[in-house]
Amino acid sequence: MSKMKLSEFSFDLPEELIASHPTDNRDDSRLMVIHRATGKIEHKLFKDMINYFSDGDVMIMNNTRVFPARMYGNKEKTGAKIEVFLLRELNRESLLWDVLVDPARKIRIGNKLYFGDDDSLVAEVIDNTTSRGRTLRFLFDGPYEDFKAKITELGETPIPKYIKREVEPEDEERYQTIFASVEGAVAAPTAGLHFSRQLMKRLELKGINFAELTLHVGLGTFRTVEVEDLTKHKMDSEQLIIPELCANTVNTAKLNKKRVCAVGTTCMRGIETSVSTDGLLKPFDGWTNKFIFPPYDFSIADSLITNFHTPLSTLLMMISAFCGHDLMMQAYQEAIKEKYRFYSYGDAMLIL
Repeated sequence: MSKMKLSEFSFDLPEELIASHPTDNRDDSRLMVIHRATGKIEHKLFKDMINYFSDGDVMIMNNTRVFPARMYGNKEKTGAKIEVFLLRELNRESLLWDVLVDPARKIRIGNKLYFGDDDSLVAEVIDNTTSRGRTLRFLFDGPYEDFKAKITELGETPIPKYIKREVEPEDEERYQTIFASVEGAVAAPTAGLHFSRQLMKRLELKGINFAELTLHVGLGTFRTVEVEDLTKHKMDSEQLIIPELCANTVNTAKLNKKRVCAVGTTCMRGIETSVSTDGLLKPFDGWTNKFIFPPYDFSIADSLITNFHTPLSTLLMMISAFCGHDLMMQAYQEAIKEKYRFYSYGDAMLIL
């Protein structure tokens, strides 16, 4: 198979299929089931996914927790309103953060930004990193826990920009998986949003095991690919932790010829980052910038749960590599015809 080009991942998505709100119940979203071996496509509800798994199978979940990364501040002197998107903490002691600012042209090194109605939090711009990227130092007296509490109080849930509405109270809960426990993501691992407590309980009773890893999703997940030759695209690095328990659970299932399902593209990227020479999962603690596009041989998972992704996105490229490009594009055309809901709050797909 020859190397694929960016333009092969283009399709027209009607604007009205972009989900602006989640379904009332997490597991009531629709589920398209794709059988790679036969090309068969089924239309189900998400809660029906339990019927495709049995005792001893494993689901790999990303337990990252989204923090309220979007803040609004005012620039000193002019009072201009500035959006600050917290990307990641660079240094805990000196409260240094990597951020994006908007509008960026007004924000220069040395500027101070004030947050909160009472200006109770102040940050100083100490570096330019990219056209919109800045390094901020927060000026805060008091314990670190109080600083984090302040950011949580002033920040809002960072629902993606393509959801064209204000943040609502329900977003705080619904833009978070029910198993989110390790804070550090600026975007939710959206395949996991469909799992309800009830469904998890039913899966557990059926003997399905859960293996948790942590991949802190960064904004790079939304970054557009600007090169036609995909081998030249560079992914942003994201922090990845695969504990020994996760690796052992996955490897036991593999050795017993059980099904291993990656819940989401973040899990798939994570596990493919750390494969041993004999095709098993190794514990890992570091950073990954792995970019998966066709053709690619997957080592760990034999099934994948994922949402419906944007045209030309790295996520679409990865699932095309897993599903087969032609079958994937055919499935997407069917999803559009059947009016499936797309993106973060949209419906799901199970690829077997």
